[in-house]
Amino acid sequence: MDQLRQLRYFVAVAEELHFGRAAERLGIAQPPLSQRIRRLETDLGARLFDRGSRRVELTEAGQILLAESRDLLARWERTKTLVGKAHRGEMDAVRIGVPPELAGRVLAALLTAFEARDVRVDLQELTTAEQVRLLADRQLDAGLLQHPVDVVGLELGPVVETPLGVVLPRDSPLAARSALELADLAGHGLVIFPRAAAPGLYDATLRRCWEQGFRPASVQHARNPEFVLGMVLSGRGVAFDQGMVARKEPRVVWRPLPEGALSHRLSLAWPVGVAHPLVGELAELVVTVLQGDGASRPGTVADPPQRPWNVVYGSP
Repeated sequence: MDQLRQLRYFVAVAEELHFGRAAERLGIAQPPLSQRIRRLETDLGARLFDRGSRRVELTEAGQILLAESRDLLARWERTKTLVGKAHRGEMDAVRIGVPPELAGRVLAALLTAFEARDVRVDLQELTTAEQVRLLADRQLDAGLLQHPVDVVGLELGPVVETPLGVVLPRDSPLAARSALELADLAGHGLVIFPRAAAPGLYDATLRRCWEQGFRPASVQHARNPEFVLGMVLSGRGVAFDQGMVARKEPRVVWRPLPEGALSHRLSLAWPVGVAHPLVGELAELVVTVLQGDGASRPGTVADPPQRPWNVVYGSP
């Protein structure tokens, strides 16, 4: 705890850049404050302030420590708050982000499973990119992310993989086949979610298409399943899906792709360091629900994307 107090003293001096004002702000005398700061510098083996006759300035080491100290102190305050609420039985709802593409039946199953464990959740419909930003800002406790994604600063639960197939008009010549290869789609356009929603998945999907012989004649962006259906029905392109979109409209069909051709990988993620006490349990619960849906299976995190495909096709 003494180290946390030293960090608070350091932050006060770093923000005031004046030992006298910092001591007044902290409610202590200036000499003990100066001694604390010198002791901290000795412990860290680095000079944190340049002390001139008229001004005090942060060194480069001090600037780094200021950013880290603010984060550590904020985490400690959040930890105390969570522990206190858990002790009093006043835990807030767990704030969890889920992708807009998550099937309604899966969403309902998740909510039912959470309620069965007496877990209060605040589910928010957010893209993977939005979830990553909110997790970094501690405005979400956990997020169901689509891989590949930059997970720096995040911990991951088990990854669940769901194979994808192709949605196309029922009157398409390809609809007569029971299964398709990606190369069979050559000459067709592609209807896909906007890149901004999940850049890693977007890039990986288009890269896989190119590798397997499908270079879309055009790329149309659509997020809402109804909009996807409209684009497919109007001949703007085919779409990749788990099979649910085609069940909503008899004028389209869904055809599977070969094992390993395309898939969605999902996992629950949460900030490193100060996690909500329930996230580990919820991560396992998410896996149980997703695998219970019948189409998903344990998966691995894909390698990060190597190339931004919006350079080729333009921004969404």
